[in-house]
Amino acid sequence: MKRMIIKVCGMRDPDNIRSIETLEVDYLGFIFYAKSSRYVMGDDEQIDTIRRSRKKKVGVFVNEEFEKIVDIAQVYQLDAIQLHGYESSKICFALRERGYFIIKAFQIASANDFILTKKYLDCVDYFLFDTKYDGFGGSGKLFDWSLLQNYKELIPFLISGGLKISCLCDIKILNHPQFAGIDVNSGFEILPGVKDFEKIKVFIDQLNYKEI
Repeated sequence: MKRMIIKVCGMRDPDNIRSIETLEVDYLGFIFYAKSSRYVMGDDEQIDTIRRSRKKKVGVFVNEEFEKIVDIAQVYQLDAIQLHGYESSKICFALRERGYFIIKAFQIASANDFILTKKYLDCVDYFLFDTKYDGFGGSGKLFDWSLLQNYKELIPFLISGGLKISCLCDIKILNHPQFAGIDVNSGFEILPGVKDFEKIKVFIDQLNYKEI
C-alpha cells in the first residue's frame, strides 16, 4: 500500500501551526474565505509563520477574484491553491500557469456529481471530494464513500468531510486506484482553527502502522 497524503486544513494559530508541522503531514491548509470560522485574518505573526512553514502550504478560496488569489498566494508564499466554489476551468488553468498546484473541490451526494469533474481534467492536479451541504467549505459530516466507485477519471483525489479517528479502519480499506489521501479539519480540533496535536499524532501513527 502506497503512503497516503495527509493534509491538515483550517490552520491559523501560529503556535499550533509550528506544532502540527513537526508531524508527518504533507500539506497545511489555510482558509482565505471570510465566512469561515477558520479564516486567516493576516496579522504579521500569522503571515510570518505561514511563510516560514516547512510543509507545503495550501490556500483555500471560495469564488474569489483571480487577482486577489494571486496577491494572497504571493504574500503567504503558497505552494498550492484549493478552490471550493464555482470557479471555472479557465481560472484553474491560469493559476496553474502561474506555477501553483491546483486542488479543485466538489461536494458529493450522488454518482452524477462526478460529471462536473470532466471540465477540469486538463487544469488541476488533485480533486477533493467533500460532503454536499448548503454552503461552502466543510460540513463536518461524512459522505457515502461507496459513491467513489463512480469516479472513473485519472486525476488523483483526496477525501474530506467529517474525518476523525473513528474513520481509520474505513480509510485503510478504501480501495480506488486514484485515492491519494485525506484532508482533515474539524474532527481533530480543540476549537475552530486550533488542532489537537496528540489526536492528529495518534491518527497518523495508526494510519501508517503496518502489521509485520
